[in-house]
Amino acid sequence: MIEPADVVLALSNSGEAPELSDIIAFCRRFDIKLIGMTARRDSTLARQSDVVLCLPPVEEACPFGMAPTTSTTLMMAWGDALAIALLKMHHFSKDQYKLRHPGGKLGKMMLTVADLMHSGDELPLVSPDIKMADVLVEMSEKGFGCLGIVDANGDLVGIFTDGDLRRSITPDLLNKKIADVMTVNPKTVTADMGALDALRIMNTTGKGITGLFVVAGKKPVGLLHLHDCLRAGIA
Repeated sequence: MIEPADVVLALSNSGEAPELSDIIAFCRRFDIKLIGMTARRDSTLARQSDVVLCLPPVEEACPFGMAPTTSTTLMMAWGDALAIALLKMHHFSKDQYKLRHPGGKLGKMMLTVADLMHSGDELPLVSPDIKMADVLVEMSEKGFGCLGIVDANGDLVGIFTDGDLRRSITPDLLNKKIADVMTVNPKTVTADMGALDALRIMNTTGKGITGLFVVAGKKPVGLLHLHDCLRAGIA
């Protein structure tokens, strides 16, 4: 539905295409601004347009000089230029782009960590004093293959993964506290980070990271797992 606040962009190399007559009449009747893109300044489209974008005189690539080829390429270039100019003029943000283009490959590129992360009661968090015998139970119940260790202030102080478990196996392991074997200063991400950027961190550390805790300051607010990226189709 075209409304008075809209602008119509009409494209015609000759400016005399029969189907233009109804469009031009509609725009004039309802006082809708019309931008005409054509190669002929003396055409009906050019005369009836409020703004004329005149293409340079070029020959069509078609060997007969008839099929629209060069002219349509020029129009696409003009259209791209207009789109980018409007994007900058309206300060179009990534969030707005994501809202209007949620699907397909481009939509997946716009996903943030917040879109995929687990939060709330799902988070596998324990205190530094928990015994390793209980750690095994907690890791199995949460199913992420890792635990975040938080201090009395709720700050993330370490991480313990199934890889850490394999490396820590000793006869007295079950008698130790998780603080004795955890990895301190773990890599973290923020909720507003791009999911692809977080995935890149997982893939480039060289340590086979499959999960990243999401923090606000020092406090864990989420967990992004490699499986979440796989399900979203970005891995």
